[in-house]
Amino acid sequence: MIDAWDEKYTQAVIDLWNHEAVKDGYKELTEQSFHHIFASSPYFDKLNAFVLIEDGRVTGFACGCTGDDLPLGQTAGYVTCIVLEQASQTDEQYKKLLQAVEGRFRELGKKQADFLFFNPMMLPWYIPDTPRHEHNNAPGVPTGSRLHSFLLGEGYAERAQECAMYLNLGQFSMPEEIRTKERKAAEEGYRVELFDGAKHEGVAGMLQGLNNPLWEKEIGKCTSEGTPVVVAAHGRQVVGFAGPVIRQDNGRGYFAGIGVHPEHEGHGLGTILFFKLCEAFKAIGTDYMSLYTGSTNPAIRIYEKAGFRTVKRFSIMRREF
Repeated sequence: MIDAWDEKYTQAVIDLWNHEAVKDGYKELTEQSFHHIFASSPYFDKLNAFVLIEDGRVTGFACGCTGDDLPLGQTAGYVTCIVLEQASQTDEQYKKLLQAVEGRFRELGKKQADFLFFNPMMLPWYIPDTPRHEHNNAPGVPTGSRLHSFLLGEGYAERAQECAMYLNLGQFSMPEEIRTKERKAAEEGYRVELFDGAKHEGVAGMLQGLNNPLWEKEIGKCTSEGTPVVVAAHGRQVVGFAGPVIRQDNGRGYFAGIGVHPEHEGHGLGTILFFKLCEAFKAIGTDYMSLYTGSTNPAIRIYEKAGFRTVKRFSIMRREF
């Protein structure tokens, strides 16, 4: 039986998650983290969270979210998770939970369901072969998982694969090759340094040119509030960014991304920004960095040059209704 969400199921879902979802590398849930990720999220919809009940026990949990202010939010619903007890991991039971989530999307007028990194309900996971270092968000479905194979059978298209990459910053050093690139960029009038409101301007215009509303919101806020951000500047004008430079309590370097305004590409600024970001993280005592990028993204070569390695793969998946 599928039942709509009720707070009375909270502990049972936490127990289910900590027994099953952790097998795919997800971080354990506590009552506090469940509340943070799910129940208190502004995108949590009680009508789009479901449990599977068998013999009076919770054996499955599924949750989706929507928001017109999200990227693709006018047309897409995001599937956050579908978790089943191992004995219940049949196509039939997966389908019951998936159809419940998709049904809510349809009620809200959505045209597609997505497993995508824009999902605001972020699920942390442990990086394999590390001392429980963690990444703050799963950008899709773990490739090769039981859920992944089920979705392929249900007609979900695998639109891309995201490579989750990791670097122990204790092993990072700035290559002379990058110093040379930085000197050449300086001869062309570019500087890569921490943002300083007294000598830099044009952040809003740079971000608009990158056409990423999440970056506009987060990086705009960081530069206005004094949170460190590495920027590329031509004169006073900011033309690119990397950051923010934030050491999380777990020792991870958190950053939103890297971008260079299209009018200023071709000067090696993306590479310089990334290496300077790694240097800035190491300077504040950050233990490690993790990120994800598309498997076909040329930037993967920059990350590998810095010492990053791919530790896990996630599939970006979609079904149109």
